[in-house]
Amino acid sequence: MRTGRAPATLRGRLALLALATTAIWVAVLTAVFNVELGARLRQQADDLVRTRAAAVAATMEAQPDGRIVEHEPADDTALDVGIWIYQGTTAVQRPSASDALQDRADRLAGTGESSADTSEPHAFRLYALPITAGDRQVGTVVASVGLDAYRYTARSVLAGSIGLGLLLLTGVYLVTRGVVGRALRPVDEMSTRAAQWSEHGTARRFATDNHLAELAGLAGNLDQLLDRQAAMLRHEQQLTAELSHELRTPLARITAETDWLVARPRTPDDQRTSHEAIAAAAGRMRRICETLLSEARSRDHQVPGRCAVTDVARALSVRSSQEHPGAPAVTVLGDGATAGVSAALVERILAPLLDNARRYAVRRIAVECERQPGRVLVAVADDGRGVPEGVGEAVFEAGRRADPDDGHDGAGLGLPLARRLARGVGGDITLAPSSEGARFVVSLPAG
Repeated sequence: MRTGRAPATLRGRLALLALATTAIWVAVLTAVFNVELGARLRQQADDLVRTRAAAVAATMEAQPDGRIVEHEPADDTALDVGIWIYQGTTAVQRPSASDALQDRADRLAGTGESSADTSEPHAFRLYALPITAGDRQVGTVVASVGLDAYRYTARSVLAGSIGLGLLLLTGVYLVTRGVVGRALRPVDEMSTRAAQWSEHGTARRFATDNHLAELAGLAGNLDQLLDRQAAMLRHEQQLTAELSHELRTPLARITAETDWLVARPRTPDDQRTSHEAIAAAAGRMRRICETLLSEARSRDHQVPGRCAVTDVARALSVRSSQEHPGAPAVTVLGDGATAGVSAALVERILAPLLDNARRYAVRRIAVECERQPGRVLVAVADDGRGVPEGVGEAVFEAGRRADPDDGHDGAGLGLPLARRLARGVGGDITLAPSSEGARFVVSLPAG
């Protein structure tokens, strides 16, 4: 059984953190409120007992001989409750009170202005107000007020504030879990989609268009990670294909020589020749394996077959301008999208398209690079007369030219080669509609 550990889920931890933070604030505010309330209640009790003592003292008159004369008001019933009047230390008026309360009032007589509390089961606050004749104290008025009602109010407010705080904490915890769970729901959906995509081997990506800023960054990073993993997988597949292709010939040679040896008895010279052929084929297989595996190990810390398509296009445009000074200028547009294909292969794919655009362009050639989920699109467009109607996909057929009598060189092999190379790495080349000239769009896997 797990005890004393933080919740395993992020939602639980955030809810617990919000609960702890709120609990601290609620505890501080509750303590401050109840301390302030207790001080206010004590102040009210003091004000009440002082007011009563002053009201009674106002009815007292000290005579020059030290006697105290009481002028009774019209209604002194309220004033006589909890009031002691002393001449000197002798009580001339006292209410009905317990022995402890009476003893406490007697000790306040003749002590000047002072206060005291009793600690018996029913607490009281006492206040002594002196009655003077000139500079001499001749008597004392002691007033009392019960503190039970004030203390009951304080305890009731404390219990209520604690209960309210507990309800608030419960609500904060539940609301925080709900809000955090709702906020993390897109992450759960992204995780579910990623699991489905990994199971079915799809090339789909999250994209960043329909996400909040924080999730858009996460989606972009995940897409880049998936692109790199896809590039690694393509590299492994290419390595496997190369091994299979390169080993096929020497292995077939070894098999053929072995079959030839066991078919019937051979002379020593024949056997020696076959053994040498088998050894040479085996040596070739060893060298092939060492070469390919060494190349694969050298890329262990790199993502194979990646390049910035915009950089490759700019390099090609510079070289084209140098080789053909009179050709239209090439404009390269893009944001540095990275393709999961080597720079050399991208160059071999784009070169025939740029050559084709250079032949037919009038004033401009544009190369537009754009990153999309899981792929990079490179559009090569010119402002020439374009591909004639009715040709369409036939422009990608080997040896096919849209107009053989257009006066330009070319054997009609560049576009088919470029498409074959693009499809070989999981991409493609299509002829896109254009208002002027020709527009070819290269699709390459993202890197």
